Amino acid sequence: MQLPSRPASLGRLRSLRSVDVLIVGGGVNGAGLLRELALNGIDALLVDKADFSSGATSASSRMIHGGLRYLENGELGLVRESLRERNYLLKNAPHAVRPLPTTIPIFYRWSGFGNVLGKFFRENPRPSRRGAVLIRIGLTLYDLFAGRDRVLPRHHFVSRPAALRKRPGLNPGIICTATYYDAWVALPERLCLELIDDAVAANERSLALNYVALAGVTPTGAALLKDSLTGETFAVQPRVVVNATGAWIDFANRAIGRPTHLIGGTKGSHLIIDNPELYAATGEGEVLYENDEGRICIFFRLYGKVLVGSTDIRVENPDEAVCGEDEIAYMLDSVRAVFPEVRIARGDIISHFCGVRPLPASDAGFTGRISRSHICRSFPPDAEHPWPLHAMIGGKWTTFRAFAAQVADKVFAELGVRRRVSTETVPIGGRGPEPDYGSLDALGGIAATEAVVHLDDLLLRRTPLALYGALGIERFDAIAERVAQELGWNEDRLAEEKRVASDLLARRYGVSLTHLSAPQPLHP
Repeated sequence: MQLPSRPASLGRLRSLRSVDVLIVGGGVNGAGLLRELALNGIDALLVDKADFSSGATSASSRMIHGGLRYLENGELGLVRESLRERNYLLKNAPHAVRPLPTTIPIFYRWSGFGNVLGKFFRENPRPSRRGAVLIRIGLTLYDLFAGRDRVLPRHHFVSRPAALRKRPGLNPGIICTATYYDAWVALPERLCLELIDDAVAANERSLALNYVALAGVTPTGAALLKDSLTGETFAVQPRVVVNATGAWIDFANRAIGRPTHLIGGTKGSHLIIDNPELYAATGEGEVLYENDEGRICIFFRLYGKVLVGSTDIRVENPDEAVCGEDEIAYMLDSVRAVFPEVRIARGDIISHFCGVRPLPASDAGFTGRISRSHICRSFPPDAEHPWPLHAMIGGKWTTFRAFAAQVADKVFAELGVRRRVSTETVPIGGRGPEPDYGSLDALGGIAATEAVVHLDDLLLRRTPLALYGALGIERFDAIAERVAQELGWNEDRLAEEKRVASDLLARRYGVSLTHLSAPQPLHP
C-alpha cells in the first residue's frame, strides 16, 4: 500500500479550487464511495476530521454477514443484499475476508414464534429466546437467500451429546446446536484503507486526507476545510457533497448551516479477553448467543485472544461513547451463560473498544428493532449551498459496496455521466502481504506510506498492536521512536505523541501501559 504523503496531499489541496465530488467522512462508506467514483473516472476529494476509519468502521464486530436476525424484523431485502455482498467480499478480498463457521447454542424447541407473529401483525414486542424450530426455519431461508452461486456450506444441526463432545465447556442445558457459515475480517481498518488506496491508484486526481475537517461554507458557496493539525483553511468549490460521517452526520450538517435530525445512533462495545480457558472452550469459529432480552452476543478467537461483543445502547454524542463497566458486566455474564464453568476475571480483559452505529433516527422501544439497512437522504441546492447534498445513513460493513454504488449512481446522474465500471467483481487491495507487526522496519514503512499522522493511528488503526496485548512499555517506546524518525518529529512532538497515545489507550480502550504484557506474536 502506498498512499501519497501528507505534505504532498496538502500541497495538492492548496492548489485545488474545485472538485466534482466532496466526500466528508473516511469510514468504509466514504472510502467505498471514493473508490466507486475513482474507478469511474470521477474526480473526488475525501476528508475526515480524524483518522481514516476511526469511527464505527474500526469498532465493528469484525463480522461480514447476511444478518440472520434481520429475518425476524422482516427485512428480507436487506438479508438478500447482505448475503450477495458477503459473497462478493469473499471473492474480491480473500486476503482479508474469510469464512467463519458460527455455532448457536439452543436451549428451547418452540420458543420465539410470538415475536414473529407480533411482527406480522405490526406489533413491536421485545424479542425472546429463539427455539430450534424457528432457528431451523431462519437458517433454511438464509441458505436459500445466499443464491445459486453460494461460496459457503449450508447450515447443519448437531445433537446435544455431539455438541458437548466438541465443546465440553458448553452449558449442559442445551438441547442441540446449529452451525451456519458467514465471514469475518480480522482488521477492517486495513481493508478500509485499501479502498482508499484503490481509489488513488485508479484515478490520480482522487485525493484523500485525514485530519481535515469540514468547517463551514464560504459566502460564495465553497466548502471551507480546516487542517486539524495546523489550523490552515482551504476553500474548495464542489459540484456535489456527500456526508458520509456516520454517527456524526447531523453534526456535520449543522457545521454547514443545514441542521438535520437523521441519526439515532446506538453504541456497541466489545471486549478483548486473554483467558486460556475461555480460548480453549470457544474453539474454532464463532459462538453466537442470545441473552434473555433477545440481544445477540458473539465471541470468537482473534490474534490469540477472544473477542466478545456487543451492546446496543442509545447515545446522543458519539464523541462521548466509551465502554462502561455496566456493559463489561453484561458481556461477561453473556459468556458465563454459554460457558458456566469457565472462570473469567475482570483482569482478564486486556482492552475494550466502542463504536456508534449510524442508525436512522427512530422511536423504537427496543434498539434491536431499528433497521440496519441503509438510506441516502438528499437535499437540493439552495441560496447558501449551490450543490446537492447527500447523507449516507445507516449501513454496515457487509453492504458498504452496494451502498456506495447506489449513492454513486445518484452522483453520476447529477454530473451527467454514465457508469463505466461495476465494482461487483473488482478485487479490493491485496497488493502486498500483511505486514510483519513484530518488525520495527515494517512498522516504520507503514508510518511512512499509510497516511499515519499520530502515534495512535499506527497502534490502533494500521495494526492490531494496542488491542491484543502485543505491546510492552519498551516496545511502545521503540515504536514511537521509529515513527518519529520516519515522520520527522522533534523531541517535543515525540513526547506529546507518546503522552496523547498512552492517555487515549487508557481512557477509551482500557489499556494501561504500566500493566502491558510483554510483546506477543500476532496471528489472526
